Amino acid sequence: MKLTVFGASGGTGQEIVRQALDAGHQVTAVVRDPARFTVTGERLEVFRADLTDAQALRPAVAGRDAVLSGLGARSRKDAGIAARLTRAVLGAVESEDVRRLVVVSAAPVGPAPEGDGFLDRTVRGIVSAVLKDIYTDLREMEAELARSATDWTVVRPPRLQDRPLTGTYRKVLGGFPRAGRFLGRADVAHAMLATLGDRATVKQGVGVAY
Repeated sequence: MKLTVFGASGGTGQEIVRQALDAGHQVTAVVRDPARFTVTGERLEVFRADLTDAQALRPAVAGRDAVLSGLGARSRKDAGIAARLTRAVLGAVESEDVRRLVVVSAAPVGPAPEGDGFLDRTVRGIVSAVLKDIYTDLREMEAELARSATDWTVVRPPRLQDRPLTGTYRKVLGGFPRAGRFLGRADVAHAMLATLGDRATVKQGVGVAY
C-alpha cells in the first residue's frame, strides 16, 4: 500500500513508519523538522511541510491508499494542536479524495470500560481532570473526524510506554478493555496499521491496552 504518516517524528509516528516499511508498504513521512526524524528505508519519502496549511499537504496525500496520524500534544501547553492540525490533514485528504484515515487519540476520550473497578474509575477521573485541556482538544479532533466524509478510525490507547513491539494486546470496538492501563507505542502503531485491513473499524473508536 501507499501510506502517508503525519506526526512521523513522534514516538508513535516513527513506530508507524518503521513497521509499515517492514511490512513492505511505500511510506511518505510528513514532518516539520526532518532533523528529528531518524527512520530510513528504500520505500520511504520524507515530506517537509507546514502542518497548518491544508493546501501545502495535498501533494503528501495525493494518490495514497491511506493516511495515518500520530499528531497530538506532547504536553499540556500544546493543548489544541491535535484538532487544529487534524483539521488541516482532513482538508488535504478530502481535497485529494483519499478515503481511509486512522488517527490516534486517548482512552479517556472514549466510553469507560464495562465493569470498571473503583480504582480505575478514580484514576481515570484524576487523569481526566489534570489533562482536561488535552482531552478537550482530542474530543474536538474526534468530532471533526465524525463530521468528515472519510472512512476514519480513532485508536484510543491508555498511558503510553516505550516498550518493544509485542503484537499482543486487547482491543474493544466502540469501547475500552477493562483495567487497561498501559500500552507501548510500538503496539499502538501496530494496532493502527492493523485497522487498515479491518472494515469493522471504519467510523469507529477502538480501545486498545495490554
